[in-house]
This record gives sequence, C-alpha cells and structure tokens, in this order.
Amino acid sequence: MADTWQEELRARGYRVTPQRQLVLEAVTSLEHGTPEEICTEVQRTARGVNISTIYRTLELLEELGLVKHTHLGHGPPTYHLAADADHVHLVCQECGTVTDVPTRVAEGLVDTLTRDFGFETDVHHLTVYGRCSNCH
Repeated sequence: MADTWQEELRARGYRVTPQRQLVLEAVTSLEHGTPEEICTEVQRTARGVNISTIYRTLELLEELGLVKHTHLGHGPPTYHLAADADHVHLVCQECGTVTDVPTRVAEGLVDTLTRDFGFETDVHHLTVYGRCSNCH
C-alpha cells in the first residue's frame, strides 16, 4: 500500500481532488461522522459540495481502504479513518456517547463464537449498546 492517501489514489488511477481531501479531513475531525455530518463539515469550506458528492467520495475512499463505516444505531452509517478502525464501539443509549475501546476486550466473545459456532467475527464492526458510567 502507498505511504499516503494521495499516493494511494494516484496509484489506482484517481486524482487527488479538493473534495476528497475535504472529506478525509472531515472524517478525521469528526472521528465518527455520518454522511450528513461530513457534508456539513465539508460545506464550511466548500459550500458547493453536495451530499451526493460526499456519498460517492466515501464509497471510493472505503473501496481504497482509507475509511471504514459502522452502524452505531438505526440511523445512517458513521465513518472513521481505516487507520483508526481497530476498536469496538460502546454506545450509550441514554446520552448517545460513543466510546472506542480496544478490540482485545472482545477476545473472549470472539474466541467463543469461533470455537462453539465456527463463526468468524469482524470486531471492527462490533457495537455494544448500554449505559455509560455517567448515565447509570
């Protein structure tokens, strides 16, 4: 894989555009952003960028392995940098806080699912719902 996202885009025949850069910057700053939140962030700098451009850009960046998405509820997916994707999400059902914890916290569950059910778990998409320490 290339050293930078710019090199990765070029190596695969894509141009480095301001919109792609703005989307990556928005994903970075938001940490867990929906397409709509990413669009709002991008439009602070580039008002002419619309939501369909955001969706297309996110799709391309995910295909290239630069961003990943997860579902933190019943709404739209949230995106974060692939380099920061090695975590499990804890979502508080009362205040909505999302906390990232290392994937090692799920090792027992993953081992049990593999051993007892032959199920290969993708912990990078694992979201656990409950109540955070501030809400209970």
